[in-house]
Amino acid sequence: MKKALLAITAIAAIGFASSALAETKLTIANWLPPTHPLFSEVIVKMAENITAATGGEVTTSILPAPLGPPPAQFDIAANGVADITFGVQGYNAGRFKTTNLAELPFLGDSAEAISVAYWNTYDKMLKVAGEYDNVKVLAVFTHGPGQIFLKQGDVASPDVLKGQKLRVGGGFVHKVATILGAVPVEGPSSKAYELLSQGVADGILFPFESVNAFKLVPELSEAVTVPGGLYNTSFFIVMNKAKWESLTPEQQGEIDSVTGEALARLAGQMWDRADAKGREAVEGKIAVSAATEEQLAAWREALQPAVDAQIAEVSTSGIDGKAAQALFLSELAAASK
Repeated sequence: MKKALLAITAIAAIGFASSALAETKLTIANWLPPTHPLFSEVIVKMAENITAATGGEVTTSILPAPLGPPPAQFDIAANGVADITFGVQGYNAGRFKTTNLAELPFLGDSAEAISVAYWNTYDKMLKVAGEYDNVKVLAVFTHGPGQIFLKQGDVASPDVLKGQKLRVGGGFVHKVATILGAVPVEGPSSKAYELLSQGVADGILFPFESVNAFKLVPELSEAVTVPGGLYNTSFFIVMNKAKWESLTPEQQGEIDSVTGEALARLAGQMWDRADAKGREAVEGKIAVSAATEEQLAAWREALQPAVDAQIAEVSTSGIDGKAAQALFLSELAAASK
């Protein structure tokens, strides 16, 4: 009887040990304030979804302090310093060409539709460019339409941005600011308040969400809304490739089911909710004006050569830029229905 009990105990112990060994923990890096909705409503939710989808075989641990500045996030995942990171491709100037498609002006007012279209275009065509070959891409997406926020200015003039020092992130928004006569001041979103409060910047190109999230309302007095946005910003969520390949095919499939299009949609929905909340937060505190037809016509004409150049640059990544744009616009029309 004792031998039987010992055998059962040993088998149970082996089973428990095997179960413990089977559990994989993924570390997730974060550089945003914990209250920022990209972190609290997307990254945290993604972590929960991964654990649920894998039945607890894959768990996550969100690191308590940043492992590096925002421009370092992609390489932090690629080099295995953390298993999963997120960030903005434009913070690494010249590194990503295919993001050009999603950062163009006047695309649309729904971050969800643009993000879903962007992911599907990436999955069907853009990934063969090889820009993400050293990681596993969990999602690409954009924030809501970028608008104009200023301390002061003639908001009805096509030249409203002329001479204004504007904080911008990387990517196409830098070109937009320059073409429309502004002086770009580059810096990550986390430095926006500092740049505005210290007078380094006279304004900012941002979605409504970010003006609220980074507590910029007291530093601004005017806003100009642009139908479809004056620009968009592309984001990534990526995973260390070796860590991904260490998972079983079943676990990979389970994670795929809650990332990709599902994660891009989750992020887009978050941005749309946050933009609506941000718009409410500025009411009565920032004077909001809609761009005039004269402004829109002038800006479209001024920006068109840069838009054409962006599409041509996509082609330097090894894919047909015009074909990719056509696919993206087709996906966007489908996602907007």
